[in-house]
Amino acid sequence: MLVDDQQLLRAGFRMVLGAQPDIEVVAEAGDGAQALETLRGTDVDVVLMDVRMPGMDGVEATARIRGPKVLILTTFDLDEYAFAAVKAGASGFLLKDVPPDDLVNAIRAVHAGDAVMAPSTLRRMLDRFAANLPDQAPPDDAGLTPREREVLLMVARGLSNLEIAAALAVAEATVKTHLGRVLAKLGLRDRAQAVVYAYEAGLVVPSHRPNG
Repeated sequence: MLVDDQQLLRAGFRMVLGAQPDIEVVAEAGDGAQALETLRGTDVDVVLMDVRMPGMDGVEATARIRGPKVLILTTFDLDEYAFAAVKAGASGFLLKDVPPDDLVNAIRAVHAGDAVMAPSTLRRMLDRFAANLPDQAPPDDAGLTPREREVLLMVARGLSNLEIAAALAVAEATVKTHLGRVLAKLGLRDRAQAVVYAYEAGLVVPSHRPNG
């Protein structure tokens, strides 16, 4: 589903996505409230959501969406609205001038359960907006094993599964298994959410170094 208050932009995205054999645009909306209403009666896998819209913006709409993965559209890179949307549950963000191939690949990646925003980019956002993190006691590790906690810290530092596997001398599939358990135990959607969690829990500080 395409959610943007600019009809011309939605038409452009629809044209690009309509040319893909494995992607179908099943709905459009002009703001967050309309998107939520549409989702009640439409089966959607991925929502492409503008973050700044009149009425209900993309942040509030993202926080209310249950089920579909959300990809945020933003005009510029270090956007506090995009950061808030990721904290609200979005799987990442794209710039509105994203090349068509990157847009298509991002939608496929999100549908497959991956986060499309590189952890390094999210980390820069966290450094920029660290003051916006809630002032609260860090959540516990929800029964993470030492190895799962280690994987979480490496994800938070921006390492890929392949890089984590090399560092731990294990198979990449093993890293995916550990990360899957981390996400399940912490109730997180994807690795982007895992990075946010690590910062909010105080496991990683804005200087990019883990505590302790």
